[in-house]
Amino acid sequence: DPYYRFNDVMYRWISLDNWTYSRTYKTPFDVRKWQKVNLVFEGVDTVAQILINNITLGRTDNMFNRYSFDITSVIKEVNFVEVRFLSAISYAAEQSRCHKAYSIPPACPPPVQKGECHANFIRKEQCSFSWDWGPSFPTQGIWKDVRIEAYNHYHLIYFSLTSFFAKSAQQWSLEIESIFDVVSSKPIAGLVTVNIPKLQTQQTFNVMLQPGEGSIVLLVNINKSSTVEAWWPNGHGKQTGYNMTTTFIMETGYQIEKISKAYFRTVELVQEPIPGSPGLSFYFKINGRPIFIKGSNWIPADSFQDRVTYDTLWLLLKSAADANMNALRVWGGGVYEQDEFYNICDELGIMIWQDFMFACALYPTDQNYLESVRAEVSYQVRRLKSHPSIILWSGNNENEAAIASNWFSIPYADREVYIEDYVKLYVKNIQEIVLAEDKSRPFIASSPTNGLKSVKEGWVSQNPYDTHYGDTHFYDYSNDCWNWTVYPKTRFASEYGFQSWPSFSTIKKVSSTEDWSYTSNFSLHRQHHENGNDQMLRQIGIHFKLPQSTDPVKKFKDTIYLTQVMQAQCIKTETEFYRFSQSEIIKGEGHTMGALYWQLNDIWQAPSWASL
Repeated sequence: DPYYRFNDVMYRWISLDNWTYSRTYKTPFDVRKWQKVNLVFEGVDTVAQILINNITLGRTDNMFNRYSFDITSVIKEVNFVEVRFLSAISYAAEQSRCHKAYSIPPACPPPVQKGECHANFIRKEQCSFSWDWGPSFPTQGIWKDVRIEAYNHYHLIYFSLTSFFAKSAQQWSLEIESIFDVVSSKPIAGLVTVNIPKLQTQQTFNVMLQPGEGSIVLLVNINKSSTVEAWWPNGHGKQTGYNMTTTFIMETGYQIEKISKAYFRTVELVQEPIPGSPGLSFYFKINGRPIFIKGSNWIPADSFQDRVTYDTLWLLLKSAADANMNALRVWGGGVYEQDEFYNICDELGIMIWQDFMFACALYPTDQNYLESVRAEVSYQVRRLKSHPSIILWSGNNENEAAIASNWFSIPYADREVYIEDYVKLYVKNIQEIVLAEDKSRPFIASSPTNGLKSVKEGWVSQNPYDTHYGDTHFYDYSNDCWNWTVYPKTRFASEYGFQSWPSFSTIKKVSSTEDWSYTSNFSLHRQHHENGNDQMLRQIGIHFKLPQSTDPVKKFKDTIYLTQVMQAQCIKTETEFYRFSQSEIIKGEGHTMGALYWQLNDIWQAPSWASL
């Protein structure tokens, strides 16, 4: 078990080495019958050279992108495929060395995290290089499906649908986007029929597919005589979806039938003046109704993504819904989650605040890096935008605050360079692509942010933690957490929390008897947050007597239990404060419309901010 005791350090050599995946396979069809054959990787982690029959097809450098290689001219009856990986640690270090114009901080994580350096120089799950709640396991491998696609004439690459409601006409509509690869050298004409039986809606469109890769966008108006049941968040109504069949019949005679689920939901992020208060509001309307966002933050459920099964996701997400949560924030230092995650959220009514995968760091903006990011963002938005559960795109986690608060001790004279890079990455590239690809939901550049005020100030506000605007992140481990007066009267609390230890039964699975002490080497090794164990003891000591048992194991168990009691009470107090602050303005502050505590789940068995 890589999580057992000190194996995160003992197995470090694996991530420092280079690994090659290879296999020989027999082509299951006659290649001569197909105009085009592609080798498609849904996910490669991360830096690799792809070869077939000793011919290089290309290279990968982005864990979050989809790669398709044309193998029409090189595929044989029997083929030898290789994926030659380069250590992510070595690659990140080399990219950092090559960036000589100026430094891109942070270079390395704090020593307490026992992690690897330069995570911001590789498009990979950033927390795999370590975090203050997780280990360093910089994996390399094929982390999603691989397949061969063979086709004639044309092929459907992406299919997505988003809903809109026209207030003036009081009518719902669906925007359906289909992206094709057309092999033919001439345009292909045809018909597209969209059928939603329960809504008595059927429309047929004449279309023309142009050679190469291109898209067609269709607007389907829903029959006004049908009653549309909207998708609602957990606790506010049903999560109704409608079976929809889209049929493509082209003049070539080749037909594609796409079965999907259509949901109807509108979302607005309202930022407007509040009577009797400076600043602006920051809240969400779903289907025209203001909704108090209540939930948590989501991190990767395992350091090894192939171990995250549907059952794992269902247990965690159903637990969140059963606890009356209606939202989760997919945090920007992990991964864009698998399709099953969002399908479950659609089903359970869990709204998703979706970060792009940038967190607590500055990033390079050279041409190669930006091209990789642009491909990543386009792919992920196209993949995910059909999900009604996603209500917001957010450019990054805490990077506006990192610049504004000067986390990395950047000389004032150099500050403009980093602000220019920030705007180039999140505004001129990521936001530009998001707004072009998806007009059905809002985008913010960072979290926390002052929202429209940050935009007005050039995207990096002087104080992104201003409680009169946007969202805030707040942590305080020194004051009494049962005292609600220490918490900020914010418009939206998108991060806050306290640590605890997981239950002894959980720790027991990855430890041995000599580890069962609060001050053991194991306990110190497992804590990746500076002074975290002492901070928990201090909070316990404010309201309880510290365990005094002479039995070291019982003392350890009692201490673990008290950390959990304190965490529960602290989060309860702060959450209730935000809940009752939604309806009041005190000295210009308040009207809180969201509380997402940090964090829902754990990545391994260790002290953290997790509640599950």
